[in-house]
Amino acid sequence: RLASFDSRRVASGRDFDSAGKLVGKDLLQLSLASAEQLAEELAKASYAVAGVEAKGYTRRPYPPFRTTTLQQEAGRKLGFSAQRTMSVAQELYERGFITYMRTDSVTLSTTAIAAAREQVKHLFGGQFLPAGPRVYTSKVKNAQEAHEAIRPAGESFRTPQQTGLNGDHLRLYELVWKRTIASQMKDAEGETVSVRVGATLPDRVAVTDAATGEVVESGRAGFTASGRTITFLGFLKAYVESTDDDEAGDDAQARLPQLATGQHLAAEKVTASAHETRPPARYTEPSLVAKLEELEIGRPSTYAAIIRTITSRDYVFKKGSALVPTWLAFAVTRLLEEHFAKLVDYKFTADMEETLDEIASGDAARVAVLKDFYFGPHGLPHEGLQKLVTELGEIDAKALSTFSLGEGVDVRVGRYGTYVEDADGRRANVDPDLPPDGLTLEVARELLERPAAEEREVGTDPATGLKIVAKAGRYGPYVTEVLPEDAPKTAKPRTGSLFASMSIETVTLEDALKVLSLPRVVGTAADGEEITAQNGRYGPYLKKGTDSRSLTSEEQIFDITLEESEAIYAQPKTRGRGAARAAAGPLKELGADPASGKPVVVKDGRFGPYVTDGETNATLRRTDSVEEITLERAAELLAEKRAKGPAPKRTSTSRRTASRKTTTRKK
Repeated sequence: RLASFDSRRVASGRDFDSAGKLVGKDLLQLSLASAEQLAEELAKASYAVAGVEAKGYTRRPYPPFRTTTLQQEAGRKLGFSAQRTMSVAQELYERGFITYMRTDSVTLSTTAIAAAREQVKHLFGGQFLPAGPRVYTSKVKNAQEAHEAIRPAGESFRTPQQTGLNGDHLRLYELVWKRTIASQMKDAEGETVSVRVGATLPDRVAVTDAATGEVVESGRAGFTASGRTITFLGFLKAYVESTDDDEAGDDAQARLPQLATGQHLAAEKVTASAHETRPPARYTEPSLVAKLEELEIGRPSTYAAIIRTITSRDYVFKKGSALVPTWLAFAVTRLLEEHFAKLVDYKFTADMEETLDEIASGDAARVAVLKDFYFGPHGLPHEGLQKLVTELGEIDAKALSTFSLGEGVDVRVGRYGTYVEDADGRRANVDPDLPPDGLTLEVARELLERPAAEEREVGTDPATGLKIVAKAGRYGPYVTEVLPEDAPKTAKPRTGSLFASMSIETVTLEDALKVLSLPRVVGTAADGEEITAQNGRYGPYLKKGTDSRSLTSEEQIFDITLEESEAIYAQPKTRGRGAARAAAGPLKELGADPASGKPVVVKDGRFGPYVTDGETNATLRRTDSVEEITLERAAELLAEKRAKGPAPKRTSTSRRTASRKTTTRKK
C-alpha cells in the first residue's frame, strides 16, 4: 500500500476523524483522479526492498467468562441476544452443567484450575500446558466477586460430547468449556513482519494535494506491507475470540514471502481505489453490552433486561444484528436531557453506587440521603427530584417530539406513530422500518406527495364530530376515529376491521359507523347471559360469556336475531375456526432450525401467528410480522420458549390439596 510520496506521508483512513475531516500535519491527501494518474506512472517504476523488520509476537489467553464477556461472545459467535444468552445459561446452571452465570469474577477455584489443566494435557498434549496455573484478576470497577468465573461445573469437566446436550444448550456450553480450557493454556507465539518497499519513477510526477490544492512533484514513492505468522498456536488451538472488527481478530493473518533488504522487485499490477471514511458502526447487542460496562451503567445481570426494555418500548429496532434507534428514542432522549439532565448523566449510577456503599458501611445516613435526593441537597430544592416531578405540566410535549428537516417540513412523533408534516398541514406516515438517518428532506417530500393509498378520510361522525379514517393495518384494513391532540392519554379511539366486502377506497361513512358500532348486543339468553355479535380477525362470530360460535357471513352480525343465536348455541360446539386453522397449511416456510434441525414454519393460531418446529411453539411478538420474519428471528423466539420450559400443569392432587387448604382456612 502506498505510504509516502516524496517525503510526505499519504493520508490513510486512520488520519480522518468521524466527521471525515483530515487531522495531522504534513500529510498528502490524494483524490481518486490523482491516485489513478500516479498508479499509471508507478507501473513503470523500479522497486527494491528498503527494509524488513521482524518482531516476536506473543498473545496471552483470555480470562474465563464473566457475565458481560459471555453475553458479548455469544452475540458475536452464536448470534444470541443478551436475553437469549442469559436464558440458556440459566437453564445450564439449573441443570448442573455450568457455575453461576451472574458474576464479575474471572477467578477460577483451585479445583477448576486442576480440572482444566488435566483436560488440556489429555486433549492437546503437555506442550500446550504452562508450567504453573494461570491466575486472573478482575479489572472491573466495583466488581462483585461473590462467585467464581463462569465455567463447566464439577471437579472434572465434561467435554461437550459427553454432556448429551443439543441445540442452543450445547453451543453455549461448548463456548464456556473452550474458553475455560484455553485460559489455562500456553501463550500463542509468532512473528510480525513489516516490509518497506521503495519505488523510483523514470520521471518526476506532479500530483495535487486534495486538502490544500498544493502541487507536489517527486520521483520517489514508498510502499509498506505487514503481516503476522503464528509459529506456536498455544491457546488458539482451543479458542479464538471474536471481535467487532473481523480484521483485527487473532486468527487474521497475512502471509508474506521471505524478503531481504536491497532485493529488487517487479510490480505485476498497480491499482488505485477510492476509500471513504465510514461513520461509526451502529451498536449491536455485544458492542452495547461492552459500552454499558465501560460507562458503568447498570450491573451485568441487568444488561439483558435493559436491551429487552429498549426493544419492547420501540426505542430501537433490529436491522440484521444492528440496533437502530427510532424517532421515539430521539424524542424521549431530548425530554430526559432537557428536563432530567442530572438523572441521565453517565456518572449518576456510579455516584449512586458509591453513596449506597457509604450507607452500607455506616458512613452515610440513608434517611438523610433520600431526603437530599428528593427535596434537594443543602436546601437547594431546584436540584431535588420533587421539583422535577411536580413541574411536568410545564413540559411542551409537542415541541419535544418535533424535529425540523428544513424548508417547513417537520418530523413528529405522535400517539399512533411517526409522521411528517409540511407548512400546509399535509401529513404522511413514516414507515417504522425507515431509520431516522434515512428520512431526509427529499424522502419526506416524496412521502407527502405520494397518494395516501393506505389511508383515506371517510367523513365525520355526526354524533361526536370526530374525523373517521380508513387505514391499512398489520392485520388488514380498518377504520378508526381520530382523537384531538389534547385528548387525555387514557382515551382510546374506536376501531374496527373492515368487512371482506369493504375496501379502503370504497368504504362509506355509513359502513364505517356500522363497523365502529360493534360489538352489537343481540339480546339476553334464557340463562341470563348477554349475547353479542362481532367481527374478529378470523371472521364474524357470536359471544356469550367465554363461549364463542362462528357465523357464516358478515351480514349476520347485523341481521341475526336472539332466537337464531340461541338455536346456534343449542347445537353441540364444533372445532369451528380452530379446526379450519389446523387444517390450513403454514403461512410461511422458513427453513431448518439451527438448534433442532427441524423445519420451521409460521402458522395461524387461536391467539395469533406463531412459529413452530413441530415440537416447540412460540407466538410472534407485536413487533414481528408474518411477511418479514426471518429464520434467525424465529430461531430466537423458539430458543427463548425452550429456555422457559413447559408451563407447570396443575394435577388433580394439587387441586384437591388447594381445596383442602381453603376448607381448613374457612373453618
